[in-house]
Amino acid sequence: MFKQHKKLWIWIASVLGVLVIAFAGAGYYFYNVAIVPGQKSFLSKKHALKKSDPLYKQTKWYNDSKKERWYLTSTDDNLKLDANYIPAAHKTNKTVIILHGYMNNKDTMGPYAAMFHELGYNTLLPDARGHGQSQGNYVGYGWREKGDVRKWAKKVIAHNGKNSQIAIFGVSMGGATTMMTSGQKMPSQVKAYIEDCGYTNAKTEIEHEAQTIYHMPGFPRFPLVEILSGYTKLNAGYFLNDADSLKQLKQNHSPMFFIHGSKDNFVPTKMVYANYHASRGPKELWLVPGASHAKSFATHPREYEQKVRQFLDKYMA
Repeated sequence: MFKQHKKLWIWIASVLGVLVIAFAGAGYYFYNVAIVPGQKSFLSKKHALKKSDPLYKQTKWYNDSKKERWYLTSTDDNLKLDANYIPAAHKTNKTVIILHGYMNNKDTMGPYAAMFHELGYNTLLPDARGHGQSQGNYVGYGWREKGDVRKWAKKVIAHNGKNSQIAIFGVSMGGATTMMTSGQKMPSQVKAYIEDCGYTNAKTEIEHEAQTIYHMPGFPRFPLVEILSGYTKLNAGYFLNDADSLKQLKQNHSPMFFIHGSKDNFVPTKMVYANYHASRGPKELWLVPGASHAKSFATHPREYEQKVRQFLDKYMA
């Protein structure tokens, strides 16, 4: 009898050991997929610029424009961060800081820079840590980047003066970064925020991506996401639940404009309602008809510019 029990316990221990190794390996795999910068198979590939592109003129303007290179060193990890600064056509104290999405870079935000330039603003386009020309070996999902945005805002003030007026604008992960930035103490010169298709929480978004992008409806959320979050804490300094737009928005009392495509399947459209209701300051919401993820500007460029202008005119006098 004793031998039988011993064999049973050995078998149970062996199975548990295999499961632990399997889950640890799966967590490490997903860490490399979700957190480590690099090319991702689930993201659409960049294509050559064509005149038929809805934002062709804006992209070409950005490509041809003269840019100043700005640099910053992050306070926490001592990373060298890179940005492009484009002064407005006429001298102004108004600047928009433009934040890109996951695995994109400052140059992919060129059309938005063109739009804000048309509206009379200086524009600053940073590369987030681990993206473009900025240093870093992880993606911060907005949580680690929010302090960098605050430093960029202070750099704008040092460059353009204490009378600066600053708006923060971001798309996708940049939108989430915008919302997370709004919940911390910012310089008084930061007057307004615009977020386009940002998620509510990094952990929730990663769970959604695992189920939809990888076609894993039976995805074992527990314990894989917790293991991934643990790897992220060890290697990138934060748990996935830390990157929470909702929690930060509850501390925001500044004006916020929420934009989201009605056909967004990557960051589900329903997330924008939770984000909107969480914010404590003046706020507006535009659900963009027929727009998929990060395609609101390309889908309705004139209306997009008009609504952004109307919002900023209220708070960037």
